[in-house]
Amino acid sequence: MTVLKPRSRTISVRLSEDEYLALRQLCVVTGARSVSDLTRDAMQVLINGSTRDNALSSCMDEFRAQINSLDRRIEELVDQIVLSKSEVKN
Repeated sequence: MTVLKPRSRTISVRLSEDEYLALRQLCVVTGARSVSDLTRDAMQVLINGSTRDNALSSCMDEFRAQINSLDRRIEELVDQIVLSKSEVKN
């Protein structure tokens, strides 16, 4: 991927192991490619004036959508199991 704006500045932040692991897990949940990308996105939210509540609300909306999708899939699987069991009995 070509970087349109080269990044030449670096910042450094010390984290506890727990904080770092939490960021890694958040990368998995949000689909961020790396802790750096996740951090850069979070900083952009702050720079652009979005509140933390807005960002959290957006993440929660996505989380709810994923849970609803999983819920529907579980219901489909239960229906398939019930149908299979009734076919075996007949």
